[in-house]
Amino acid sequence: MKISCKSLFTLALLSSFIFPASAQNSPVKGVGAISSVNIQGQKVNITTNQNAHVEVTVYSPTIVRVRMDKQPLAADFSYAVIAQPKQTKANITQSANEVTIVTDSLQARITKNPFAVAFYTRDGKVINQDEAGLTTSWIGEEVTTYKKMQEGERFIGLGEKTGGLDRRGSGYTNWNTDAYGYTVGQDPLYATIPFYIGIHSGLNYGIFLDNSYQSDFNFGASNNRFSSFGAQGGEMDYYFIHHKKVADIITSYTDLTGRMNMPPLWSLGYQQNRYSYYPDTEVYRIAQTLREKKIPADGITLDIHYMDAYKLFTWNKERFPNPRQMTDKLRQMGFRTTVIVDPGIKVEDGYAAYESGKKADIFLKYVDGQNYSGQVWPGWTHFPDFTSEKGRAWWRNEVKLYANDGVDGLWNDMNEIATWGQKMPNNVLFDYDGHTTTHKEGHNVYGLQMARASYEGAREHMGNRRPFLLTRAGFSGTQRYAAMWTGDNRAEDNHMLLGIRLLNSMGVSGMPFTAMDIGGFTGNPSVGLYARWIQLGAFTPYFRNHTGVNTKSAEPWAFGEEVTEIARNFISLRYKLLPYIYSSFYEATQNGRPLMRTLAIDYTHDAKVYNSEFDTQYQFGEAFLIMPFESGKNYGKVYFPKGKWYNLYTGEVETGNREEMIPIAFNKLPVYVKESSIVPMQSLIQSTMEKPTDTLTVHVYKGDVANSFVYYEDDGETYDYEKDAYYKRTISYDPKKKTITFDKTDGSFKSKFNNVKVVLHGFDAKTKYKFNGRKADVQDDLASFLAPISRFDPQGTSNPVEGYKVKNVVVKNSNDTFTISY
Repeated sequence: MKISCKSLFTLALLSSFIFPASAQNSPVKGVGAISSVNIQGQKVNITTNQNAHVEVTVYSPTIVRVRMDKQPLAADFSYAVIAQPKQTKANITQSANEVTIVTDSLQARITKNPFAVAFYTRDGKVINQDEAGLTTSWIGEEVTTYKKMQEGERFIGLGEKTGGLDRRGSGYTNWNTDAYGYTVGQDPLYATIPFYIGIHSGLNYGIFLDNSYQSDFNFGASNNRFSSFGAQGGEMDYYFIHHKKVADIITSYTDLTGRMNMPPLWSLGYQQNRYSYYPDTEVYRIAQTLREKKIPADGITLDIHYMDAYKLFTWNKERFPNPRQMTDKLRQMGFRTTVIVDPGIKVEDGYAAYESGKKADIFLKYVDGQNYSGQVWPGWTHFPDFTSEKGRAWWRNEVKLYANDGVDGLWNDMNEIATWGQKMPNNVLFDYDGHTTTHKEGHNVYGLQMARASYEGAREHMGNRRPFLLTRAGFSGTQRYAAMWTGDNRAEDNHMLLGIRLLNSMGVSGMPFTAMDIGGFTGNPSVGLYARWIQLGAFTPYFRNHTGVNTKSAEPWAFGEEVTEIARNFISLRYKLLPYIYSSFYEATQNGRPLMRTLAIDYTHDAKVYNSEFDTQYQFGEAFLIMPFESGKNYGKVYFPKGKWYNLYTGEVETGNREEMIPIAFNKLPVYVKESSIVPMQSLIQSTMEKPTDTLTVHVYKGDVANSFVYYEDDGETYDYEKDAYYKRTISYDPKKKTITFDKTDGSFKSKFNNVKVVLHGFDAKTKYKFNGRKADVQDDLASFLAPISRFDPQGTSNPVEGYKVKNVVVKNSNDTFTISY
């Protein structure tokens, strides 16, 4: 066939528009145009003219998974995702130009030339779309997907990341890093959670990149065209999630990656830590002082000085001659013991853990088969390969030592992997559960797999006792095994506020059980900073006071009598709130919703909550609005979201949707309660081993909206709740029906509360109340959440804390439905 010169010129000209000359030999390789489509049930298999292989799967009506690679896709494997696709009614069709996927919640449209993906609502609104001309591409082994930034789009989440609540304009790297004394803008930190939520035009979506190589996220940093996410190797493998509410996106994300188990109740009490408490007599002194000063507490943690020369699975026999005797004595005093565990096993002939590890052949190796060695606290060490079942089994067996010695908690540290020099070679091999790979892919999941091995070992050897697990490093899915804390922070005001942002971000990223070192790990806090920080600590998921070596003592009594009283007040309030806190953790086990909630969860499209003046404000559960401020401030600007808000201490009501300048007292953290809230509380105890009185106090705050709260109890100690041994009931407030209803209970566990006292906030004092249709016995009461502080602070801003008058109704607790009407 002959082709004219004119035709050749026309073809060349057309090609220059489709494939610009600058891209013809570009080192950036795009996906190309679709050359074949194969639809199989809920899955679409695609190949392109650039030899890319794509798989798009409907995981549920609200989740679509997109996988692609430059070669045929490997066998499906993930440490993060534990869910399988749900049987979903999905209508998948194709035309000459596109493939369309429609579920009852969204549409996905896949353009054929060139390949690109866009997601729409059922009525055709753009939720998220590939950036035209860029879509997905490779530079060598690095793969990146580029998304068009929508008008006014915001981005939240990504786990343990510094910066503001709204991440637009910023970029981040995920590479788990030992970030000792990190700055307030440092990146990366210790953990990787490659999941974020995009918000625009009244719409919300989530994207989870399931790739454990170093990953990079760009939310318009150094460009005004796109947001992007990519990894230094492996597949492009992401899950797109769409719901109308951010809370439901978190639920779907944790449907994929799993949820936390019920924690032991003691782990929600106050924890006293230091690097380090030793010998055992010093541990006893700390425990006894907490009891003498009536500061409630449940845990003491031992840092690395409990070991013999920092060697794991050993005790220093001079400092701790009888570990089991010590843990038993502490338990008699109402304390549980947590010990630190680092992954490095010292290379030392005769050291039992080294010898058994060498015999079991469980250490990470170079490509030539030689064990990798790195320096950490004990010197040159080998590292178990937690990405192999053989390595995890060895670790599980070693954990038996701690179980036998009466330890209740394992604190997994240095598991980024941290080594002196911070440069583990990339040619170290990881088993990756039969998918052998290098350090480049194994690094970010090492902490997750260590936490897994520790959890499984504790569960295996601690009998029916729930362990507490804490980890510094992790990956998506870590919430299944452990709580996470924000590492070696500083004793500075900006670090305290940074900690709030980090915990809020981790919460919105599927990690509900989190902590920061109260008071700061490095340096010495001022009296004012410590006082403010411990007030905030009472409203964080894991309440951990911790400071480093060569710092001043940071126990509550180390900062003077007034601060001791302030600490006692807020720690005591924490203990009275344990029924509310424990029930809120139960919610997290069911739907992933965190206890510590950025306002962006419930007030997603209120621009004010993203303002840097207000983006550290958060909800503690559904009821409480917490307003953090740095120390030394006498006044501060706050924002009340839509609704009505009760001052916790005075009962005064603030109307929402407005800013206000409020006074900031030295002895009181600004805390408000949302209208229509239901807050169960108990009497003050000094430890969760102590029983409260047999009356559950339920505070109900009058409001204009209906609300409900799922109250939950179990023994707080064992796994019996998995066998129906729990007590659960829904408590509802309905302002239209003018009722407060306690639904019939569920579960076989008997509540420890024989009576219920309903305390009524904001209700008319002259209101007549009925219990199950009959006249109720209404009594006067005083709502007082803090005890008076006997001393004034140097600034002269403190006042004795006073309660305010309320009414209450006391009734016999019943497993059947009962109602209080007004």
